[in-house]
Amino acid sequence: MEMFLGDGWEVQPAGGATGEAYVARHGDQQVFLKRNSSPFLAVLSAEGIVPKLLWTKRLENGDVITAQRWVKGQELKAHQMKDSQVASLLSTIHGSSELLDMFKRIGNEPLIPEVMLENLHIQTELAGLTTKIIKAGMEFLGQEIHKVKDFPSVVCHCDINHNNWIIDDATDNLYLIDWDGAMVADPALDIGLLLYSYIAEQDWAEWLDHYGITLDRSLRDRMHWYVVAQTITLITWHYERGQPEEAAKFQDYLITLL
Repeated sequence: MEMFLGDGWEVQPAGGATGEAYVARHGDQQVFLKRNSSPFLAVLSAEGIVPKLLWTKRLENGDVITAQRWVKGQELKAHQMKDSQVASLLSTIHGSSELLDMFKRIGNEPLIPEVMLENLHIQTELAGLTTKIIKAGMEFLGQEIHKVKDFPSVVCHCDINHNNWIIDDATDNLYLIDWDGAMVADPALDIGLLLYSYIAEQDWAEWLDHYGITLDRSLRDRMHWYVVAQTITLITWHYERGQPEEAAKFQDYLITLL
């Protein structure tokens, strides 16, 4: 990587699950590098959703390296997820026609509930998860699936953990990073995960007002369906990786949801 950048650059891993992110430094200059990042990074940058894209270059082996402006900032704390700035940025993302068009152009089909449920059946069966609570959760998803059908799709981030929200110390701009798992889906998927994880239920209506929609019965049902589905996904994920304690925590949470 240093050879690619030129003399004087020092490159270090930036952490993260993929191991494809780096910080490059040259004197006072500092940039964030990523190998084979999201193909719609340019659109995310243009709309101010992620730090500014500086350049993109393709290596001889076919890998694509992107460089973004380094942001000196802080990850949001869990309690900051209730801020109106978070709601406004998520609304901007979900409302971006340019982002949706780009995502569809690269061949991403909307994630429909029927496919999501079918995939969950396969995942739980392969993992051998046959507990009563898993069965109850799967039955709930099957019985309630009619409530989440045929809603408009948007680009969803799908990992709205507070660690992925960065606020720039210099400008107070808020960014949502790590777009590797994004997909086209019902916006209730993102909204539900965020509200259930971070916002007290009595404050949902106010938060959604900043987002720009009204909390009604339909939205409640859709959010709940996607949170149940995501919880079963997380139980399976931890179980398959030999993390029974984490899986048990999410099973207890699934009990409260049902």
